[in-house]
Amino acid sequence: MKKASVLIVDDDQDLLTAVRILLKPKVKQVIVEKNPENLLNILAKEVVDIVLLDMNFKSAINTGNEGIFWLGKIKTQYPQIKVVMITAYGAVDLAVRSLKQGASDFIVKPWQNDLLLQTLSTVFEEAKQDTGGKKVNVKPSEESELVGRSAIMEDLQYKMDKVAPTEANILILGENGTGKDLIAQALHRRSLRSKAPYVKVDVGALTDTLFESELFGYKKGAFTDAREDRQGRFEAAHGGTLFLDEIGNITLQQQAKLLTVLQNRLVTPLGSYQGIPIDIRLLSATNVPLKSLADESRFRKDLIYRINTVEIQVPPLRERGDDIVLLANHFLKFYNQKYHKHIEGIDGDALRKLKSYHFPGNVRELQYSLERAVIMAEEQSIREVDILFSPIEQDAVLASAVGNQTISNPSLEEMERKAIQSAIERYGGNISKAARELGLTRAALYRRMEKYNI
Repeated sequence: MKKASVLIVDDDQDLLTAVRILLKPKVKQVIVEKNPENLLNILAKEVVDIVLLDMNFKSAINTGNEGIFWLGKIKTQYPQIKVVMITAYGAVDLAVRSLKQGASDFIVKPWQNDLLLQTLSTVFEEAKQDTGGKKVNVKPSEESELVGRSAIMEDLQYKMDKVAPTEANILILGENGTGKDLIAQALHRRSLRSKAPYVKVDVGALTDTLFESELFGYKKGAFTDAREDRQGRFEAAHGGTLFLDEIGNITLQQQAKLLTVLQNRLVTPLGSYQGIPIDIRLLSATNVPLKSLADESRFRKDLIYRINTVEIQVPPLRERGDDIVLLANHFLKFYNQKYHKHIEGIDGDALRKLKSYHFPGNVRELQYSLERAVIMAEEQSIREVDILFSPIEQDAVLASAVGNQTISNPSLEEMERKAIQSAIERYGGNISKAARELGLTRAALYRRMEKYNI
């Protein structure tokens, strides 16, 4: 077990200390973590053989569901990692349930040290047999990386490389399904805070009450179900990156509370009068155009300036050219593995169908289409008949392939052409200013000008 790397996740600091002291002379690396929300962030950076995971954390109801939830996350994204559950005496039924959901073993606390060491040793031997003795750093999912070689994606990557190492707050703009979450993860990985926590919150889905308790935390007794102190997401991200997704959908009242925290760099948990200093790098994302955000009846301008030191516009898939083929093959490989299929490729007619489609649902819709195609395909390759597009997006479809015929909506192109002409005229031919207003890079604007012969 001398070559093993072990991560222990438990909210009991005394237990973490004891296990670290026990394991340190026995294994290559011991990592301890109190907050399970940091678990996936650690696994993204470290090669871990075994996770020792508690069944319960500091929540109002101790049912073991938290441990089962995080077990599922690990096994979905890192199936090669072995998980040993920690459970209390009397909750063995929960541990047995965890075995059915992918755990390798469980240990009941308080345990005997020899038994813990023997359990970990046995599980590590299983891990070595599974990987042939090689340490593997498997990518967590099909969404773990940015795939694309188009000129517009190269522009995006260049901009990300420039801003990622800074402390600038970044606003990520783009249509639904373009991969704004991936951009945020990539910015964090390339930042100077990459070894610190990365915490994501879908703020657009939070009610006013949940907004405060989720972001700022609460003290025991702050409200009816607050049975113990809970750390907020700002505090959980201390030293690292906080990603606020769908920020364009929060209310003016929520905006005011967020602005206060960002200005003062202090969070005050519900039920407390004591502010807690926070050190975070803020990333935000929205599918709401910047022009709409500038409407003060909808969004505070002072908050826009606070969250938008630099903006990054994520291009829609329809502007990414041959990236469609690249992404399609990427998803084919992933879903072949996931569903134990052996589909060799995508035939020419199917590729033409993909390339001629407008993808209103962007990369997310392409992913859906390829997953379905892999599941339903009956031949050695994906055929045109296997490619079906999401019915959810049908109202927004602007072009779809039917055999070798392409049905297009010229009105959208005409609107885009007029918008570009208007912006260029408004700024007296200054391409940089026109591109900024349109939310495009200079290179992307030049390509459109060439396309529309402007």
